[in-house]
Amino acid sequence: MNAHDTSIDLEAYFARIGFSGPARPSPMFDTLRALHLLHPLAIPFETLDALLGRPVKLDLASIQRKLVTGRRGGYCYEHNLLLRSVLQTLGFRVRSFAGRVLWGRDASSMPPRTHMLLLVDLDEGTFLADVGFGGMVLSAPLAFETGLEQITPHGAFRLEDAGGEPRSFILRGLVSGGWAPVYRFDLDPQYDADYEMANHFVSTYPQSIFLHNLLAARIAPGVRYGLFNGCLHVHHVHDESAGSEQRELGSVADLRRVLENEIGIRLPDAGESGAISPADLDAALSRLP
Repeated sequence: MNAHDTSIDLEAYFARIGFSGPARPSPMFDTLRALHLLHPLAIPFETLDALLGRPVKLDLASIQRKLVTGRRGGYCYEHNLLLRSVLQTLGFRVRSFAGRVLWGRDASSMPPRTHMLLLVDLDEGTFLADVGFGGMVLSAPLAFETGLEQITPHGAFRLEDAGGEPRSFILRGLVSGGWAPVYRFDLDPQYDADYEMANHFVSTYPQSIFLHNLLAARIAPGVRYGLFNGCLHVHHVHDESAGSEQRELGSVADLRRVLENEIGIRLPDAGESGAISPADLDAALSRLP
């Protein structure tokens, strides 16, 4: 793996997610579980930069400016590189891997490795940590054990041994009574250069879903919010009678309000460093399918 970048601003990150625990955790699992819940509650998944044709930078300083001080969101590489740096600075042993996104696909398909995930090794065992998977983001670390239904604050998940060479695993989530595949991964170690290559692909490849669509998501207590272009999906995790609802957004103004409120993105004013021009944003949003 790559040498750890120690320039993380822990105080700013803790303030961003609302963490008030000790800077040096004990027991470590309790801290991991707290961070893994608070991070996706506070920092949303969003793909605005790719949609606007702006570079998605993966150096730690850029990620902190965007997700922490800028109060924006990001996608898997930004989220999990940030969490990895936080955990390593706190003394956790963290390993980095890559997954093939199966969400919306058949589990037997083999799309490219375009997702980042982490394994964290503790005295209690190894845990899957992943705060960057959009509408199906985990809100708790999962024990790295196959065949075990694991309950998180936002639904049940299960790891499945998919066999093969190298040995692969499939993460599944319980959706409408069935176990839907989320992603497939193996334990081939990934380096930062691997994530740079994959990031370049998903943010610039002409057929990438991120270049022509707006994807955004965030969790709140008992709720998952998911935005795809002009449609907001709201899933009530613990209320089967409420289930899921969707709302078509009728204007760019409605879409901006959802981005700022339900999704929790701060849309910077014109003139701020790294700001998204309101005119460019409105033009991009108005072109969505």
